This record gives sequence, structure tokens and C-alpha cells, in this order.
Amino acid sequence: MNFEMDREWIYLTEEMEKGIRMKELEYPFDAEEIMTKRKQLRRRLLEDTCDKRVEKRIAVLGGQTTKNIVNALELFLLNYGIHPYFFESEYNKYYEEAMFPGEEFLAFQPDIIYICTSNRNLSIVPNLQNTSREIEEMITQEYCRYETMWERLHETFKCPIIQNNFEMPVNRLLGNRDAYDIHGTTHYILAMNEKLADYACTHSDFFLCDINYASADYGLLKWSDPYYWYMYKYAVAVPAIPYLAFNLANIVKSVFGRNKKGLVLDLDNTIWGGIVGDDGPENLAMGPEDPRGQAYYEFQKYIKFQQDMGVFLAIDSKNHQGNALDGLRHPDCLLKEQDFVAIKANWEPKDVNFIQIAQEVNVLPESMVFLDDNPAERMIVTERIPGVTAPELEDAAHYTTLLSRAGYFEPTYLSEDDVQRSQMLKENAARTEFAVKFSDYGEYLESLEMRAVIKGFVPMYYARIAQLTNKSNQFNLTTKRLTQAQIEAIAGDDAYMTLFGSLQDRFGDNGVVSVMIGRVEDTNCHIELWLMSCRVLKRDMEKAMLDEFVAGCKNRGITRLIGYYYPTAKNKMVSTLYEEMGFEMIEDHEGATVWGLDIDCSYKRKNNRIRVEGAIYE
Repeated sequence: MNFEMDREWIYLTEEMEKGIRMKELEYPFDAEEIMTKRKQLRRRLLEDTCDKRVEKRIAVLGGQTTKNIVNALELFLLNYGIHPYFFESEYNKYYEEAMFPGEEFLAFQPDIIYICTSNRNLSIVPNLQNTSREIEEMITQEYCRYETMWERLHETFKCPIIQNNFEMPVNRLLGNRDAYDIHGTTHYILAMNEKLADYACTHSDFFLCDINYASADYGLLKWSDPYYWYMYKYAVAVPAIPYLAFNLANIVKSVFGRNKKGLVLDLDNTIWGGIVGDDGPENLAMGPEDPRGQAYYEFQKYIKFQQDMGVFLAIDSKNHQGNALDGLRHPDCLLKEQDFVAIKANWEPKDVNFIQIAQEVNVLPESMVFLDDNPAERMIVTERIPGVTAPELEDAAHYTTLLSRAGYFEPTYLSEDDVQRSQMLKENAARTEFAVKFSDYGEYLESLEMRAVIKGFVPMYYARIAQLTNKSNQFNLTTKRLTQAQIEAIAGDDAYMTLFGSLQDRFGDNGVVSVMIGRVEDTNCHIELWLMSCRVLKRDMEKAMLDEFVAGCKNRGITRLIGYYYPTAKNKMVSTLYEEMGFEMIEDHEGATVWGLDIDCSYKRKNNRIRVEGAIYE
């Protein structure tokens, strides 16, 4: 059966992001090349006029020289589809700028703030004469200085903050004892890092850039080479700057919804050693007892963990279906048939399978990562499907290392919906299969027995609502992006009308799938944000949301809605939504349109298929 969704999918796949995705800026990268060819790389990225990047303002408050860090960060963010504009504090004026922001900083109004400090910015260091109590007071005093700074920034700018934790000292004054003696610098830094971690765990929109790990991974002695501090006041050695910038860019792109969503996996010599069709499932290498198989076993463990965090899995393999399933049923195979939202084991071209997988789970192909040990297959998929990433897999012993450092799925916000994503996608596939039984789309919708909860914003769902604003592109009329702090501020402001909606049906719970925000002005309400997850497109959820929004507006004495549509490469499918909902066009500026709707007694309920629990609308 071909419903409306099929035609929309054709459009969306044709309009996929066609911008440059530069391999030079994907892990593993050549740091020296990035530093020496920065201007050339930047020019190539900015010449890519097809790419519709989201613009973000990033304030960098540095306890060291930050210019080269900003330069490298810009490249990685451009490659992620984010066009950054920067404000930089003067050298080592991070605290003063945070506590007493100048006019330029205030006018900049950052979308995110990065505090680039290091252990060289610790103002107190214990010595052997200090007592245990004195050192505990030093740690508290040092920490409170940072906490006060974060609180002031949050109060002033209400945007996410990224703070470096502290790298280990390059020299240990007490040798190995430095780690456990209360007088040791290592012990002092570990205590500080623990306090920073506790704060991050209890405060939304606050994230740690883990330079403690990054410096160890790079090599502490090279990372903290004192030469670069003495000569240029860089606490991180210049050759290591791309690694810091890449680590930071992964946090930023995650905050702004640019993470990948799924892994599409080959089977033979990718998740197990050997070829199941030739060697037989009993001879595959993937168990913990076999030295060769242990690498695949640990890689599967890592993939399973990613799935637990909400990354969905699919298979794209040139194989007989039966052979593929036999391999997955091997007792040492951690990944089982039920872990995958789609299994394409056949002899079709892999790019064709890849597109079909994307269609079945209703995501854009560019949001999936392709893992295949065969370079020819990787080349075919990436050349024929713009925006798809396919890292080079060479030695199974290093598969996990490569994937863990690439930052495709960097988790900043982790909601219940994320954890349940794979199950939701399986349920979606079941809905698609169920739909084949019906010749009438309306009958199909009725058969789903849909139930919705639609309410004003509540704290429990702030994180998920913020995620949706940064991820949803297809059904998003204004593509306005909001942080969790901004969501909280709007929820507490009487000048706004807010709604979120969750949807359940006979197959399961889709979670929070739709958001509306309106700004009230006298008897008008301006719809500044209206979005919906691709999981529930064409199920009348938009009608249910509008009904409840209208009812809420009427309760507040609002008589007119004003809606806005700003066209992008991905949201053409909602270009006529307001017209379909009975709005009349007021203005048209080269495709950007304004619409009006009088919500007097003549407004008629539009949703007839979804039962809304506790509905406002009568």
C-alpha cells in the first residue's frame, strides 16, 4: 500500500543535505594538516552553498590563549552543519568576564558558553605544611569560585555552559604518592574533578569537556608540553589543539541535535570474523575465548551499549537471509535478531538497502552511520548517498576504539525516549506491516486505537522537549532551536502558551512527539514553534495538537492565531499545513509565509481519530 508518506519520503530523500562532509575533519584526522591548512579547509566548507547550516553564537572564556582553539573548533562545527560565531574573552579574563560581563559580551547573547580553563588556572595548590582541614577548605574555596561563576552565567544568559575539567599535573611532586596523599597536586585535582562531576550530574544545560581523559588519551607529556605555555600561553600544546576542539565540537553538536541516530552494520568480518556462508556459523570468530574472536565480541558489547543509549541498529549485508540469521543465533553472538530494527541480508546493492532501511524507520539516510569492513562498499554507499558517514574499518582489534572516539552519538541529554528508541522503531515497523492489510488509510488510522496526552510544559519533559526542538526538521514550521534552559524560562513565563503531546497506540508508546509554543500579545497568539517527530507523521496528531492549542487560547481570551512558516531544505512537507488547517495567508516573502486564523465559535474540531486524555477542547 502506498500512503501519503511514501510521496513525502521521495521528496525528502531527494532533498537530503547535499553539503560537503569533509573526510579530513572526521576521526581519525591529521591534526597537523588541520592546523596548517585551516584557511583552505574553511574556504572549502564555506563555498558549500547547498548546505543549510544552523547558526550559533559561542562565547569562549579562556584561562589561556584560545585563538587556535576557536579556529579549529570552527572547522569541526562547520563540518557538523553548524555555522558558529564567536566571542572570545581577553586572555585569562574568563572569571572577570563571567562575573562582570562587558557590553560586547552582553550584546553577543551566546547560545552556548565554553569555559576553557586548565590546571594552570587553579588558584590554590596545597603544600606539605597545610593540614588536612586547611586543604579541604582550599578545595571548597576553589570549587566555590567556579560554581559562583557558573551560576552568574546561567542567571545572565540562560544558555548551556561547557566547562573543562582539569588534566593531571605533568609533574608529580610526590611521585606515586601524589595520587593519594592529601598534599599531592594529583589528589587535589582529582577532588576538584569529582566536585565538577557532581555539579554536572545535578544541573541541566551544564556539561564537562573531559580534558582529563583527552590529555591522557593523547599523551599527557605531549599535551601539557610547557614550551607552549611559556611561549604562547597555551595550556594545551598546539599540535593537540584539534583533539581538544574535536572533543568540544562533539558536545556542541550533540547539544544542538546534530548527533547520528543509527548504526547500519555489515556482518561478515564486521561484527564477526569470517564469512558465514563459506565458513558456516559454527566456525565464526566472535567468542571471548578465541583471541581473534575477542575483538569482535568486545565490539558487539560496545554496539549493545550504544543501543541501550538509544542508537538503533540495522543490518545491510550481502548474504542469504538464512545464513545471516544463523550467524546471529550463534551462542557467542551478543547481537541477536531482535536487536535490529531492520535486517537486509540479500544481494541487492548496499546503497539500495541503506535507503530502504532509512525509509522503514523514517529517518534521513544521513542520520545513520555505515559500518562495513569492505572499502568498496563504503565508497559506493557514501558516494551515492550524500551525507552518510562510513568510517574506515581495518583491524577488528581497533573497531571499538575508532567508533568510541568518533563522537557520532555523543550523549549530552539522555531522556527516557532515547533509551526506548529502538523499541519505538520496531513498533513503527510493525505499524507499517499492519498497514498493508488496509486499502483505506482512514480505516488504518482508526484501527491503531490512538491515545494522546497533551498538556502544557512540565519539568519532567523539559529535556525531551529541548531535544525535539533541536532534532526535528521535517515537520518544523519555524525550525526554532531551544535549549533546556530556554524551555524552562518559557514554561514559567505567562506571556507564552505551551503544549507538548505524547502518543500511544495498539503497538506501543511513541513518547513525546509534538511541541507547540505561542507568544501571547493582547488577544493574538503568535505560533513561534510547531514541530512533530517523524515517528508519527500523517496520524492526525497535528490536528489534535491544534485543537488543544485553540482550546487553551480560548480559555485565555485569545481570539486570533498567527502562524509562521520559514522554508528550509527539509521542511517543505509542512509548507501548506496552515492552509490545510483553515488559516488564511497574510504575507508571503519569497516562500516565508505568515498565516492568520480567527478562533471564535466557528472553529470546528479537526481531530476525530485520536482520543485525547483530559482534553481541554469540548
